[in-house]
Amino acid sequence: MLTLRLYMLQRITALLMAPFVLVHLGVMIYAVQDGLSAAEILGRTQGSALWFLFYGSFVVAVAIHGAIGLRVIAHEWGGLSGVALALFTWATGAGLFALGARAVWAVTFA
Repeated sequence: MLTLRLYMLQRITALLMAPFVLVHLGVMIYAVQDGLSAAEILGRTQGSALWFLFYGSFVVAVAIHGAIGLRVIAHEWGGLSGVALALFTWATGAGLFALGARAVWAVTFA
């Protein structure tokens, strides 16, 4: 039952990430074509709750999706199971979330 839930959660996060990726790529293309500098980009994102929510949601989806994917690899190729597999999954998800959250905070509020 857990395997089915994780499978579905990974598929749902993939569906959520698709529009995030498309918007992110569109914003990057726009910024590059307009010749915006890093300072100008940060000037537009600093203090923006909208960008914080957008990229924060993106980070949550990526952390969940990536942790589940790496869980499968750790189980199938690394032989992890039981508590070790659960700890690996939670640590991976927490690490991905922490790195992403730090980047989002730096771009929007730092």
